[in-house]
Amino acid sequence: MARLTVKDLLDARGKHQFAMLRVETLQEAEAAEKAGVELLSIPPAMILDRQFRDAAPNAFAFPGDNFYEIGDTADFLKWAFPLFKAGADGFYCSGSLQTVKAMADHGLPVCGHVGLIPSKRTWTGGFKAVGKTLASAQLVYQQCKALEAAGAFAVEIEVVPHAITEAIAAKTGLFLISMGAGPAGHAQYLFSDDVLGQTSGHVPRHAKRYADFASEHARLQQLRIAAMTAFASDVHDGAYPAPQYMVDSDADVVAAFREWLEGQD
Repeated sequence: MARLTVKDLLDARGKHQFAMLRVETLQEAEAAEKAGVELLSIPPAMILDRQFRDAAPNAFAFPGDNFYEIGDTADFLKWAFPLFKAGADGFYCSGSLQTVKAMADHGLPVCGHVGLIPSKRTWTGGFKAVGKTLASAQLVYQQCKALEAAGAFAVEIEVVPHAITEAIAAKTGLFLISMGAGPAGHAQYLFSDDVLGQTSGHVPRHAKRYADFASEHARLQQLRIAAMTAFASDVHDGAYPAPQYMVDSDADVVAAFREWLEGQD
């Protein structure tokens, strides 16, 4: 299967529901590729790793980071160009409209962010849904249209009521990536940590767990502790290293070496 292009994604709006994951390791990227997940959000450094495309040759890859980790418009361009050269397919950008426009003007495919934007949550009241009131729903739509006008081809729409997402989808040409914003998005996006059940504590309402890696990690940690305890005990008791773990030498070589050492004093 050939790697998807921006045109492929836009042409498939309303015809195919894409799966998208945030992955943090090459092992997760390879698993997602083999599982049929078409879109990947990845740490920027991963796209520069030559092993990434061996692990996920067909994934449409969005490197991304928070705007405060990258900087202003000029910083975003300096950040994006090497990643594009290395094979990035699109760029997550939570920067300004000016930044989105500058990137798009240079031919860089940009994905904006609306609704609950964790890095800007103070403006919408913290970690909660956005779009449940008329004014906030209007805000989400206006942000989508502004990003579209600036040249973005996609928008991550996060924790927005599904009916609001559906209404917006009918009024924009953007490729909508839904994270907890309902099935009207053109892709459904979750974090691999949530899908794999790798974290403990609060789980977002939209996050569906498909495995329980946290329990497995805890089990493995107990095995680590048990193994390391046995190792330390063997060392302290003189049981390690036993003869089978040591390199031996011919007795005459050892004797000759000892005799030679005596003469070094």
